[in-house]
Amino acid sequence: MEKKQIVFIEYIRVVACFLVMLVHASENFYGADSSGLAGNVSMLANESNRFWVSFYDGALSRICVPLFMVVSAFLLVPMKEGMTMHSFYKRRFMRILPPFIVFQLLYTFIPAMLGQWTWNEALDGLWMLPFNFSPMAGHLWFMYPLISLYLIIPVVSPWLEKSTAKEELTFIGIFILSTFIPWLHTFVTRELWGECFWNGFTMLWYCSGYLGYLVLAHYIRKHITWNRGKRMRIGLTCLFIGGAFTGWSFWWKGVPGQIIETPLLEWSWEFCTPNVLLATFGAFLLFTCIEQKEAPRWITDISRLSFSMYLMHLFFLAPIAGFFVNGNQAEPLIPVWAAIPCIALLSFMCCVITGKLLSFLPGHKYFGI
Repeated sequence: MEKKQIVFIEYIRVVACFLVMLVHASENFYGADSSGLAGNVSMLANESNRFWVSFYDGALSRICVPLFMVVSAFLLVPMKEGMTMHSFYKRRFMRILPPFIVFQLLYTFIPAMLGQWTWNEALDGLWMLPFNFSPMAGHLWFMYPLISLYLIIPVVSPWLEKSTAKEELTFIGIFILSTFIPWLHTFVTRELWGECFWNGFTMLWYCSGYLGYLVLAHYIRKHITWNRGKRMRIGLTCLFIGGAFTGWSFWWKGVPGQIIETPLLEWSWEFCTPNVLLATFGAFLLFTCIEQKEAPRWITDISRLSFSMYLMHLFFLAPIAGFFVNGNQAEPLIPVWAAIPCIALLSFMCCVITGKLLSFLPGHKYFGI
């Protein structure tokens, strides 16, 4: 049983890694600043971009980050018997922090070497690294909630070892309620359930965020015993409904030719919203339907490289996207429906090759391999 679960998780890592690149490939077709990626403001050039960004970035790919979170929790919670908080921290953080620091430095200094920003800006970025990710590596935001998840696992693990299915469902229900907070912030009030300028912690603060995905992962592993057919039916339904709503939400707000604040355009693209949660749950159930006893070698190889690929991919994706966009989001070198997956696929392939080459180096662990 355990081997079967590891097999489908190998597939999740590979697919989720590609979906991350599909997200960032799509951003090149609605970003309104010079970087090509979506910044504070966005603009869609035409109806084609509006539809295909909604489809690729919204309907298909928004599950990428939650899938990684669910996988981590699925494998690590509850902690192994006899493992202490400090031994858990040592093992997990020695795995992720060295490559995180290495790539923070690479994203700070390589752009300066290439003339993408000045050395003074690089030094300013270096000074801020203890406090946040490099301005040239926005995708590294993910590392901070992942670290947070690792920090809380030893705290919640003893409860999950003893909790009943009903108790976990109660917490998941509260978590589901918290996923409506981004919508309420956007359409009702920025100050919700106790929030104000002297208190940023809403009533549901401690039951919200990626902790909810952690408990969900444990509930799926321990308490869902549906047969393969039922998991497939429910998984497909949840993935379709959640994905369709996520894609529609962007299409609804994205009027071509109009500058719009990116948070308003992406009003339902946050990873802890009801629609993304529903789609993630559905996708994870579908992956559990994989019944192979052993994954193909190429899947396990890429899965092993996936963390490094995530860390490095913007080094490849940015120039590849620049080539395809060719300075004109409305008329890229090939139609946008083909350009977005081509950018993602070429970036993915470059990361696989680079990761494989790095794996032969003595210090490959410092690159996340």
